Amino acid sequence: MLKIRLSRAGRKHVPFFRIVLTEHRQSAKHGYQEVLGHYNPITKELDIDMDAANNYVANGAQYSDSLKKILQKSGHLAS
Repeated sequence: MLKIRLSRAGRKHVPFFRIVLTEHRQSAKHGYQEVLGHYNPITKELDIDMDAANNYVANGAQYSDSLKKILQKSGHLAS
């Protein structure tokens, strides 16, 4: 099953996340198939290709719980 989830990047104490498409058993850091966007939790900046994400979700992929919360707060995803 494919998951759309966060993969941590950035340095120590300065988190930065890539939004990646990955197989649910693979590591999000090294096993991803495609980068769909990024999220900066310090500035709350969110950049995601919603067309591609919606296409993957329509074909059976699921959002991770943490990413789903972030998308709902930002208004990109309906409750």
